[in-house]
Amino acid sequence: MGKTDVGWVRAGLELYTSRIAHYIPFVLKELPELKNAGALTHAQIREKEGSLLLAQTRPSDEVILLDEHGREFRSVEFASFLQKKLSSGSRDIVFIVGGAYGFSDEVYGRADGRISLSKMTFSHQMVRTVFAEQLYRAFTIMKGEPYHHE
Repeated sequence: MGKTDVGWVRAGLELYTSRIAHYIPFVLKELPELKNAGALTHAQIREKEGSLLLAQTRPSDEVILLDEHGREFRSVEFASFLQKKLSSGSRDIVFIVGGAYGFSDEVYGRADGRISLSKMTFSHQMVRTVFAEQLYRAFTIMKGEPYHHE
C-alpha cells in the first residue's frame, strides 16, 4: 500500500527488482494510499486497504503476507522455501506488504502463508526494498552464485 517516495529507498527497490527480473518474471504493484484516511479508524483503513489488495489477487495465486507474526527464515532457508514453492506448480506467488496498520481479517483469511523479515518493525516502504534484496539473494543462492557468503 502506498508509493515508495523516499529517494534512496526507491533507488534500492529499483536496483533489486531489476536484478530479480533476470531470474523470473517479476511485477511490483504499488497501490495508492487511501484518500481522506485521517477521517477513518485504523480498522476502517485495514478493511479498505484489504479490499484493494484482494482485488489484485486471483484465486489461483499463492498469497504470502509479509507480517510481523509470520515465520522467520535465514536467507538460505528462505531460498529453499522459495525453491519449493516455485517447483511445486504453476501458481503465481504474490507477496503482500500491507499498510501502516496491518492487514484486515479478510486478507489474513485469504493468505496461504506469512513471513516475517524481523522481530523489528520497518516502514512499509523499507520492507519492500529489504524484501526485494532478500528475493534477489534467494535466487543467487538457488543458482549457486557468489552474492551470498556463508
